[in-house]
Amino acid sequence: MRSITVDLGERSYPIHIGSGLLRTIGERCREAGIPLRSPLLVVSDSEVAPRYLAEVEASLHEQGYSVVSHVIPAGEASKSLAVYEEVITTAIQAGLDRSSAVLALGGGVVGDLAGFVAASYMRGIGFIQIPTTILAHDSSVGGKVAVNHPLAKNMVGAFYQPLMVLYDLDTLSTLPPRQVSSGLAEVVKHGLILDSEFAYWCREHAGDLLALDAEALGYALERGCAIKAVVVGNDEREQGQRAILNLGHTIGHAIEAVGGYGVFLHGEAIAIGMAGSALLAAKLGRDQGIYEDTVSMLSALSLPVSLPAEFSEDELMEAMMHDKKFKEGKMTFIVPDSIGAVSIVNNVQQSDVREVIAQLKKEGSPW
Repeated sequence: MRSITVDLGERSYPIHIGSGLLRTIGERCREAGIPLRSPLLVVSDSEVAPRYLAEVEASLHEQGYSVVSHVIPAGEASKSLAVYEEVITTAIQAGLDRSSAVLALGGGVVGDLAGFVAASYMRGIGFIQIPTTILAHDSSVGGKVAVNHPLAKNMVGAFYQPLMVLYDLDTLSTLPPRQVSSGLAEVVKHGLILDSEFAYWCREHAGDLLALDAEALGYALERGCAIKAVVVGNDEREQGQRAILNLGHTIGHAIEAVGGYGVFLHGEAIAIGMAGSALLAAKLGRDQGIYEDTVSMLSALSLPVSLPAEFSEDELMEAMMHDKKFKEGKMTFIVPDSIGAVSIVNNVQQSDVREVIAQLKKEGSPW
């Protein structure tokens, strides 16, 4: 088992990565000091629950916990205020109290939704992340929890750290290829922002990662989580450096919103956004090779780097105006300076962003 600590003083917590960890969740809850007298709520989705929910419930029951489960429909559409209210209702009816905890068993949608439930129920109760996708290696670390609004992604949420992250690699074996690639977008992102050697390693070992080779995947997830843990430890509430984790997300979130959260998976949209950020870098005078290397890394992981022609530039621009990084009429982008180094660039001209979007619709070819 590989273990990493997110260093946040008294609120520090471990990330455990390894095989066979689901069967230990009851013991981990005892070790975390979660009392037996208070019921636990496991939130999962319709794809994950049939595979893994019974094992998690059994582990908790073996340790003497009372457990209730709530299964949501799989997909981004469940990250909504309506579904959030349904989960809160389950928590109330089950008698969860301030010593209870919410366990998120699933991918990023489940983690974000369940985390927001935990952050807001009785003004905050315990929360444990049990990610079952590669993509969730990113969303399960750092304490960002939220639901979507029809006009903007993650607009209703909080910063709320989990008690622990328990990452059982065995759950990744059933992921379809598209989900694997989507998750690897956030893995390589961590290399693109802070570790060029890791970014190029991801390209070199793309075949192993796509094949879910245990050694390669274990290392990649450990390295990705470690990079994020350092950034979060330095800037928990995104007042400065943590914003670099948003590489590709301004355009990516707009793509998701305009597509109704159904055309592209999150990692696919972020991959296009990272290609767009690299195009913007070239437009702002950075080396053209940044774009070329970025695209080659994303393509090696079977990720898209361009937009369908039917996507409206006006709708994408409008969606970006609702993004949390749009302040006082100004656009902020994370722009690569080189592979493994980025800058937070304020006052980006909307005309430049519009040109980037237009270029992304031309198969992402360089200027």
